[in-house]
Amino acid sequence: MKIHIFILLLLAGHLSVYSQIRLEGYNESAIHPDLLDGRWDARWISCPDEPANQYGVYHFRKNFELQEIPSRFIVHVSADNRYKLYMNGHLVSLGPARGDIYNWNFETADLSSYLREGENLLAAVVWNYAEKKPVAQVSFEQTGFLVQGNTVLEKMVNTDASWLCLKNQSYTPWEKPVQGYYVAGPGENVNASLYPWGWESIGYDDSIWQNARVGMEGGIKGSRDYPGRLLVSSPIPAMELKPERLSAVRIATGVDCPEGFPKQAASLFIPANSEVRLLIDNQQLTTGYFSILFSKGRKSEITISYAEALYEVEDNDSETVKSYRLNNKGNRDEVEGKRFIGYEDKIMADGGESRNFTTLWWRTWRYIELNINTGDEPLIIDDIYGTFSAYPFQPEFTFYAPGHEKLSRMLDIGWLTARLCANETYMDCPYYEQLQYFGDTRIQAMITLYNTRDEYMVKNAIEQGRQSIVADGITMSRYPSSLHQFISSFSLWWICMGHDYWMMRGNEEYMRSLLPAYRGILAWYEQWLKPDYSLAYVPHWFFADWAVGLPYGEPVREENGNSAFQDLVYILTLEAVAEMEKELGLVSMGEHYNRLATQIKNTIRDKYWNEDRGLFADTHDHRSFSQHVNTLVVLSEIVSGQEAVSVMEKILADDELIQATIYFRYYLHQALDKAGLGDRLLDNLQIWRDQMELGLTTWAEMPEPSRSDCHAWGASPNIEFYRILLGIRSDAPGFAKVKIKPALGKIQEIHGIMPHPKGSISTTYKLSETGRLFAKICLLIEVSGTFYWKNRSYSLREGEQILEIED
Repeated sequence: MKIHIFILLLLAGHLSVYSQIRLEGYNESAIHPDLLDGRWDARWISCPDEPANQYGVYHFRKNFELQEIPSRFIVHVSADNRYKLYMNGHLVSLGPARGDIYNWNFETADLSSYLREGENLLAAVVWNYAEKKPVAQVSFEQTGFLVQGNTVLEKMVNTDASWLCLKNQSYTPWEKPVQGYYVAGPGENVNASLYPWGWESIGYDDSIWQNARVGMEGGIKGSRDYPGRLLVSSPIPAMELKPERLSAVRIATGVDCPEGFPKQAASLFIPANSEVRLLIDNQQLTTGYFSILFSKGRKSEITISYAEALYEVEDNDSETVKSYRLNNKGNRDEVEGKRFIGYEDKIMADGGESRNFTTLWWRTWRYIELNINTGDEPLIIDDIYGTFSAYPFQPEFTFYAPGHEKLSRMLDIGWLTARLCANETYMDCPYYEQLQYFGDTRIQAMITLYNTRDEYMVKNAIEQGRQSIVADGITMSRYPSSLHQFISSFSLWWICMGHDYWMMRGNEEYMRSLLPAYRGILAWYEQWLKPDYSLAYVPHWFFADWAVGLPYGEPVREENGNSAFQDLVYILTLEAVAEMEKELGLVSMGEHYNRLATQIKNTIRDKYWNEDRGLFADTHDHRSFSQHVNTLVVLSEIVSGQEAVSVMEKILADDELIQATIYFRYYLHQALDKAGLGDRLLDNLQIWRDQMELGLTTWAEMPEPSRSDCHAWGASPNIEFYRILLGIRSDAPGFAKVKIKPALGKIQEIHGIMPHPKGSISTTYKLSETGRLFAKICLLIEVSGTFYWKNRSYSLREGEQILEIED
């Protein structure tokens, strides 16, 4: 084993030339070439007399004159932690996209359409949450703001001492406990009497503002001896921002709401010395910036609470796989007799006119509760609404199955789930954590590849996995993250995500650059390989699934490891990297990984097979059995043919096994298909049907009781309806060849379109009562493939073709 490790480490170093220091920026073509190297003229600025790293919200202003409006006026902007940028009162940019110190994103914006002749104002709000920042927020631990003009024309707005600044004294953090692990940052507590209303407007009086404190110049990643945040152009587009009206008031006490409110804008008059509660139902989960416009009502207290669902009143004492108790939520459409638990923002009104409170960071809600206590002056709510915000994915898929409309509803729910779990990174969930976990992200990336044409988000996730790698050789479990955590299994799934991307989109040059990272991870694993070719007890957290019977979500293991789950995930990863090495890297390394995988495979049956059960056990001592291990046995082709069919049929029928939950069903469904049982996919969607019956509008993290109502790992049907039902999958890197093997189950007619790097793939199937199949398939130019139906194969060519196959 020591020789193998030495070879791996040596070759990892040998191919480090393939590494790259950053992805290409999404707007890089608009950036002046001189700004992509070295140090900028613009300086990081902050407010004088303020501690470097303390909770605070700050405003910056720069007035400048223009004799005429230019066709382009491009600036590059960043901040620590975050900013919103306004040009003449219009929001024009927000960011920066989350990264780390060594990959600190800047955003690029063209301000020309907001300029005017004469006086102009560029203004920003910048906030630093310091020790209260979300775990997903990395910081240099210094408040900072940076604007760099693209050319000589725009350099007049470079950040320097001429910028004016002010600390906003109205903000303090507000933290309201919720159920379960929550690390998405504090709410906002705003005293409106201290707020500098109008700060973003030209006419605002800034005479008491101070000149900014000047720090170091901005520096591009790769600059010589630069000790600050290493700037890179953001590799993803700006987030979508779209006005979104809230749907309906479900409960109103203390006030009569106008008809149509809040779906339609209307004023709400709240008398003095009154208490009001409004429970507002958006009717589906959403993510966005919440806004409330109000007037008068001096010293009125407005509390805005956000929740994915309401909770049952009775405490839940049932068994949970989490380290904390969770209450049941019941039917998400029902509100009567339930309690509201959610994080909050708070406002103390100042009595002024036309106040507009919009959250600094976006929130997640289906339900919003407004609790208002007025003082001696009536309060007028002029309007409430949201601004939807998410990564700007565009759907490029079509699905239609007459008589099976619930399948289309499942896709709609999955699409909304995937959207809400993607902002500046993929996220496990938008409400509680907003963290990019690489086990989750593998599924999210494949949803992106099957449902959209976007590659930026997938590459960004892969790259951030590489950026998370520590000296030991493995990735963190989640990244970007200011709090390190290691889930050993997720390093392997991160590698498999890269293989997925290679098969779906190609990009050989980029994939070649990842091979040294893959080698390092596999070398780390190889040190735990015992002489009997079982992995020892792999350290850190080896997450498998939130299943009852898996303590802390980990597979059942012995003290010395001896875990089939560990061995099998390792085998799958070794084979994925072996394939990439042979095509892109070193053939000898690919042969080494294949040889190692084969050696481990050859021991699996002797260690884990239980003849009496006809299944593979979780450990050498055969004390437990799970769907998880037997799923992986099929996927790794340790069993095939009729034996694979037998294994899958038994794990579906035996409810005494440890059962796969929402997350691991992604792998179970693939094993069904691999065993030739894809026709049973529709019979194994009960977890999703149950959620629909409970009124969920996005897929939950786990079966009830679930902490999160929105976890993108549950959106795997958005892959499998195309990969299994319609049978479309890549059969060569870059989707150069197509394999189509539909598994229709009880469906008689179905149509679907999915994206391909060269366009779209379209399929239509009609199955007669006698078993005669009509298939119309449209492939793209220079794309060929093979169609499989009932143990027969048919060559496919580019263009449209029709197959009529008798049973």
